[in-house]
Amino acid sequence: MSPRVLLVNDDGPPGPQSPYIYGLYRHLTTNLRWDVKVVVPSSQKSWIGNAFHIKEITKGKYYYPKEPNGIGESSSASRPLNEGEVAEWVLLDGTPATCTNIALHNLYPGTIDLVISGPNLGRNSSTAFAMSSGTIGAAMSSALSQIRSIAISYGTVLHPTPNELFEPADILSGRVIHYLWNNWGKDVGGMRNGEIDMYNVNIPMIMELLNPEGIDVHWTHMWRNSYGQLFKAVSTPRATSTTRDVPNKGPNVAGQYLAQQSEHGGDISKDGPATLVFKFSPDIQPLITPSVDSLPVGSDGWAIAKGHASITPLRACFAHVDHDPAVIGTESLRILKL
Repeated sequence: MSPRVLLVNDDGPPGPQSPYIYGLYRHLTTNLRWDVKVVVPSSQKSWIGNAFHIKEITKGKYYYPKEPNGIGESSSASRPLNEGEVAEWVLLDGTPATCTNIALHNLYPGTIDLVISGPNLGRNSSTAFAMSSGTIGAAMSSALSQIRSIAISYGTVLHPTPNELFEPADILSGRVIHYLWNNWGKDVGGMRNGEIDMYNVNIPMIMELLNPEGIDVHWTHMWRNSYGQLFKAVSTPRATSTTRDVPNKGPNVAGQYLAQQSEHGGDISKDGPATLVFKFSPDIQPLITPSVDSLPVGSDGWAIAKGHASITPLRACFAHVDHDPAVIGTESLRILKL
């Protein structure tokens, strides 16, 4: 039986910063003939994790993607499709996790079997990226509502990524999604009937996708790594009001990183020279191009470095560390007295 699908992302509607969602949507609906609803942020929301809007009023509008690339127009009210439009989507002025929760509980309550988050522009392999990823955050939001979810990311390797790789990546994603749906794994700690909470899938956008045999797909664990400085100080307030000089460093080298304007919105130079002014400028190139020898074999980072796709089963939690109760006493619930 085919699942009823919700497609979300953190890159927003089709465009230069969101080149993949329309292709996967068309593949799922046209080739697999699945029923797919789409609810995505109205603008790019990368590196936002599992954040929710709690004070803001989340407003939405309808979006009508058109052939050939999904770029269409929006409307404040639902309307019939015009010529060339293929569907009615929903855009919300919220985070990816917010979009997922509103879709599951407000827009389509009780009608979604599977949430697919992505395909993200850039990899989401390793803990450093996964813990920050809005793509994984949207899938996590679904898992926390006890709905199966799969996060899909297309790792940028070639610059620019050739357009001819888009369709093979969508076909491989479709195969992986179809397999996982029909062979969902078990986890005694799972929140939903002893099932695995969610999966994280990474597909490198490499020329080998064009080969008849495609690329290998591995079951992986997550590469545990870390990042350091993500922000840098800027010398003038003016630097906080532009995004043009944000360097393209990170899992998405197509410019996902957005510098935010001053929270106060005023001319902060009126009170004198600004000393506490920072912008997002991650120096994480070692996480993008690590030496293969440094990567744990069988990890998602290792798979991408070897040119393989990865599937990583995940729990929707900050997992506790198993330990030996004997180190603190003979009883597992004994109070530790320092």
